[in-house]
Amino acid sequence: MANIELQRTAPLPLDEAWRRITAWPRHGDVVPLTVVRVVPPGPTREGTRVVARSGLGPLAFDDPMEVTLWRPPTDGSAGICRLEKRGRVVLGWAELEVRPGPGGRTRVVWREEIRLRFLPPLFDGVVRRSARAVFGRALNHLLRRP
Repeated sequence: MANIELQRTAPLPLDEAWRRITAWPRHGDVVPLTVVRVVPPGPTREGTRVVARSGLGPLAFDDPMEVTLWRPPTDGSAGICRLEKRGRVVLGWAELEVRPGPGGRTRVVWREEIRLRFLPPLFDGVVRRSARAVFGRALNHLLRRP
């Protein structure tokens, strides 16, 4: 199991940072070799399924996730979303949080626990470093692009 936590401070209002990091198909635009779809389409709520398909051809796999907590920011208060990974390959969870930051900016926190079903714990360090690099880059891009 690999645990990561990424933190960024963005010069954005809470609701705009939230919109950018929870626009699920945009994650596919910034994570290499990945396409993301939402089931059912429409506004996210608890029970929404987000499916990230990663890889090429026969080496591709689905990473289905279910939104189990959906609390958007309101009236300047923090917002948090939790996704439980429900796949055959990738297990664990992810949490995306926005909260007021210094100088009217927004503090964004991305926490994730990743377990790859067929990979022994010996590889947790590699998974952790890879996840930090990929998701850190993704978070930076999501926050920079409207």
